[in-house]
Amino acid sequence: MKSAERFRRWHAHDHIPGAPSQRDRGQSGTEYAAMVGVVSLVVAAIVGLSVPADEATGLKSAVCRILHPLSGAEACSSGDYEGDDGGGDGGGGGPGEDPFVPNGDPFEPAKCLLSQDQTKTTVVIQILFIKISSSETIKLQQWSDGTVTLERVTETGGGVTASISAGIPGLKDWGGSASLSGSYVKGSGSGGQWLFSGNKSGDPQADLAANLEDAQQFTEYLKAQSKCNSSSGRSELQMICGYHAGKKKPDLEPERAPDVDITKTSTEASGGVSFGKSFKSNGKGGKDTKGGKDGKGADGPKDLGSVSFEGLSGAMTEDVVVMRAKTGPDAGKITFVYTFSVSGTAGGVAQAKGSRMQQVAVTYDAAAYDQEEENGDPHHPQKLTITTSQESGDGPGIQAGAGANAGPVTIDVGGGGGTVNSQIHTESAEVTLDNDGDSTAVEDWLRGRGDAPASNPLPTPSDAAEALDDDAGPIERLLHDKGKLTRLDYNANTDWWNASLGIGFGISAGQVSLGFKLFGIDITHEEKNQTITGDPTYATGPKSGGARPWVEWKNCTRTKPIPT
Repeated sequence: MKSAERFRRWHAHDHIPGAPSQRDRGQSGTEYAAMVGVVSLVVAAIVGLSVPADEATGLKSAVCRILHPLSGAEACSSGDYEGDDGGGDGGGGGPGEDPFVPNGDPFEPAKCLLSQDQTKTTVVIQILFIKISSSETIKLQQWSDGTVTLERVTETGGGVTASISAGIPGLKDWGGSASLSGSYVKGSGSGGQWLFSGNKSGDPQADLAANLEDAQQFTEYLKAQSKCNSSSGRSELQMICGYHAGKKKPDLEPERAPDVDITKTSTEASGGVSFGKSFKSNGKGGKDTKGGKDGKGADGPKDLGSVSFEGLSGAMTEDVVVMRAKTGPDAGKITFVYTFSVSGTAGGVAQAKGSRMQQVAVTYDAAAYDQEEENGDPHHPQKLTITTSQESGDGPGIQAGAGANAGPVTIDVGGGGGTVNSQIHTESAEVTLDNDGDSTAVEDWLRGRGDAPASNPLPTPSDAAEALDDDAGPIERLLHDKGKLTRLDYNANTDWWNASLGIGFGISAGQVSLGFKLFGIDITHEEKNQTITGDPTYATGPKSGGARPWVEWKNCTRTKPIPT
């Protein structure tokens, strides 16, 4: 079921407890729709305020595409949601045309990502308006050349958060209320990546199976070694623990552990809305009273607590990852990866999710970069990679909470879980910068110099496959003339759960209440598996008319992913 249809069902009150009867729906429907529209704009505003000016064009389009299936609005002015997910042929011919491609096409990349298993655990602690987070992400990736990579990154961050809630007059029959929340978090992290490529029989499929077995065995070693490092006790016992953990190492270990050092900084801004029902006492006499006997509300109704369901949420994140390669094909290189992503979720029970990601990776010679940085000289990038990704899906799940009031202090308990089946479309453009002119053009583009068209600061791979316009900038020409352009589709399954506890303090003024947490803890665990599907394609060289046709990516289709 498409995200928009899923939201329309939820929009029709199928999953909201205490929904009004049919005769009452017309009265509150207009206010309800207006409120959802306002929330969508607020979420978009929270996201938009955090976007750098030079990235605004691409990300405003991304925000529009995320909010489109959730709000039921018309397609974005820049193009239809369904039609701009990379499914078009980009003016370069569809994969079904299958033009003849000679062996050894220089535009065909050597490998692709076949499968990825990712596990992420995030813990967020809030004290007053201060928000502290930590997370651990582990990725196991299978590649079509028979190699396997294992990556582990831990991240910590801090920031601020606040929320405001209001009763909805049109939904009094529900006893309903809505709340908006926003947060800003900046963090940093570190980690490592291990490459498993020791099995080289000449058969990529057999090598993939053997290298995957080594990677899985090495993962068990890392888990056992981590337990040894975290345990307290005598050094002799830790040595014995480490000895037994070492027995779990595979016969063919990675060349170096880790072979890539990773550091990460991230910034996040988010917003959302939830729906719920509050409960009040009836006063001493068992009847609702306005002011009590003394006129001051002593015997009046009191807030007892509430239940709520998360209806709509959105977030924008900016990540900068620095990778210094020690071994492997990129040994001695340093790569900066800049990622901008927008995501949205809708639905209290049956949930629909969508996300859009834009990423730029630039690689330098590490020693030269460090020397240039020290001397204040211009940098000389050696490789540029631009990646875009769009994901949409839905599935059964719920995110709910309950609260109890003790005067102005509230105690909230929340949690949820579910499964999301989604489709991911990824495009990539990679170009080697083998001369000073290309290198300078990329560096100028990154620093905001040069004459890149303001209307399209971040060209997509599909854009690069089209015939060039007369006003195309140097980056667009570089990607079109020399870039290795690829398109991949994946099916993904995500299992997640969440649990939270909070102690808060609230102040009410009429329909509006302002609250904050005295203390809160939130834990989220997510396991995601994605596997390649469809027909992987790449764009061969420019043909008559300037377009680059999309053809079968044989280096990608020769190997099949192995279920884990």
